[in-house]
Amino acid sequence: MTEAVTLDRARMEAFWEDWLNANREAEQRNDWALLADRYSLDATYGWMYTPDEHFMAVGREEIRERALGTEMDGLDGWHYDYVATVMDESNGMVVGFWRQRAGIVDDATGHEYEILGIGGSWFGLVDDPDARTGVSIGWQRDWFDLGSTAHTFLALAGSGNAPQGLLDRMAQNGMDLPGHYRLADLPSTVWPPPVDAGLHTDQPATSGGAR
Repeated sequence: MTEAVTLDRARMEAFWEDWLNANREAEQRNDWALLADRYSLDATYGWMYTPDEHFMAVGREEIRERALGTEMDGLDGWHYDYVATVMDESNGMVVGFWRQRAGIVDDATGHEYEILGIGGSWFGLVDDPDARTGVSIGWQRDWFDLGSTAHTFLALAGSGNAPQGLLDRMAQNGMDLPGHYRLADLPSTVWPPPVDAGLHTDQPATSGGAR
């Protein structure tokens, strides 16, 4: 998906309402894979763990099996509630900001364990006559605060309240999991393909820093 996209605002809003409803259903069922059909057949979905460890799924079925499957192992009961949305029909992009909570209460505070810092998903939407709303996700890139994630996971592990599935997940070596790549081996670009290709450049690149 390297072409620039322009979509009607009403169609984007219809897609987004359907997307939020599907997310709520996925949380209730604890089955994130049901979101996969909202992606185009050749969509890409990625995020960064470290500068040299990235996750990337290429194509709807890899997204179903990996991004929404193996990457969610051990995270039963976690929820990712969208709290704000920015939508731009001039480029077919949506940015959704979410809070990442564990569904497990901290006995000391009475509140859910939460990964602090701002997390979110950046979507590129595309025309798709086969999709339920006529629109699907052509690419998605997520971001989250890795330091806060590590802090929360370690706090959960030490609390005695972490389920075994989460402990097992924490014990895994990330690079042994499907879809994890070194930067040089990524099957798609860190920045979304049309952005990486310069189709949305707002400011020419400079060779030096700001003065």
